[in-house]
Amino acid sequence: MNDEPKSALELAMARLKKQDADAGVIEHPLTNDQKNEIGEIRKTYAAKLAQEEILYQSKLAGSVEFEQRQTMDEHYRRDVERLNHERDRKVEKIRNA
Repeated sequence: MNDEPKSALELAMARLKKQDADAGVIEHPLTNDQKNEIGEIRKTYAAKLAQEEILYQSKLAGSVEFEQRQTMDEHYRRDVERLNHERDRKVEKIRNA
């Protein structure tokens, strides 16, 4: 047994691992192919999010009306949320494969 004091993070991680073990959650490491697929998905969606940001900023620069800006803000937030949800869903699908 190691006599060194543990950090709060280490204690929390140990507690979570114990909770997972008690709940019957089985940890399975990702394969290299899965890691690569997840990395590609994240890169793709980072590019899509950057594209949305650029489009949003360019539209915003051309708008002076308050209502129009509010509508653009709502559309931008909805698009970002949708892209993040798609990305997370695809990553989770690969993790569970």
